[in-house]
Amino acid sequence: MPDEGGNGSVANESGTSRRAFLAGAAGLTGVALSVGHWTPALAANVRVVSTGRIGLELDKQSAGFVSFAVGGNATGDVVTEKIGADHIARKHLAGVKYEDITINAGTGMSKAFYDWVAATPAFKFFRHSGAIVATDVNFKIRTRVEFSNALITEIGMPALDAASKDAAKMTIKFAPEFTRRVKAGGTLKGSFSAVQQKWNVSNFKLNIDGVDTKFVSKIDALVIKAKVVENPTGELRDYEKDVASLEIPNLKLTLAESHADDFFKWHEDFVIKGNNGSEAEKKGSLSYLAHDLKTELFRLDFTGLGIFALDPDPYTAQADNLRRVTAQIYCESITFSVPTEKV
Repeated sequence: MPDEGGNGSVANESGTSRRAFLAGAAGLTGVALSVGHWTPALAANVRVVSTGRIGLELDKQSAGFVSFAVGGNATGDVVTEKIGADHIARKHLAGVKYEDITINAGTGMSKAFYDWVAATPAFKFFRHSGAIVATDVNFKIRTRVEFSNALITEIGMPALDAASKDAAKMTIKFAPEFTRRVKAGGTLKGSFSAVQQKWNVSNFKLNIDGVDTKFVSKIDALVIKAKVVENPTGELRDYEKDVASLEIPNLKLTLAESHADDFFKWHEDFVIKGNNGSEAEKKGSLSYLAHDLKTELFRLDFTGLGIFALDPDPYTAQADNLRRVTAQIYCESITFSVPTEKV
């Protein structure tokens, strides 16, 4: 590895119907789970209960094991009425809302899961129903929380650092229309794969057309966010959810100043000289690699890249310090892909 171099609206019809779902939802709840720990989301005094595995199901099919899951709690909207003759402000509940569910996932998930993730930045907003299932070390189910008609609201790819040895995980957040806790029991069944390729934050490769990126050592986390609007459903006291727009993140990356000539030239031409029309924007890609630094686990493709800031480190009297440069680059669109046969 070189010095400082780091590059080495479609609805799913299988969802549970709204009335049928509510009819069995006497035990509405949320979930807060992690591998090795289960933290009840609303507990006043947090109690840690060890768990074995956390499985994700999508549309009654196993989607893989996740390392963390939280959210899905049901909350009521409190309405305060006008003060009456008794000088008491009466209150009542107007509707029910459900928190987003957040999971951490890596390699080894199902094709259906990765297809769901890939569809969102492509402006295809699929709804899926499923469940978060926590088991003990013998795969006996301890907790099961089901969700209905969920839309992905956030895709978070990890921050990258060529000097780090930390494991990498993607964070996926999705908004269910309903959740419910189901009586636990039985053994986890289905084709849940326990085989996962190692994925570290130090293994990545960045490409930008016409720019030398071999010495990029850090890239900030990238989070794609979907803006969800809620439509009240009248007598059901719930909300249907739809995606109104996507928020695409900027790229923020760091490299040694001694290897940043292409970035300085790009910045001077694009920002200072003003040659920044759409025809001057660039394309690029970011590959998340396995330990062999060849196998591509996940890939982001960028279009409409334009540099807008270039910030060198402050000058100091210590001549031995390696000065770095931080570049900020806007991005108009991102696509996500994965060679599922390799993960």
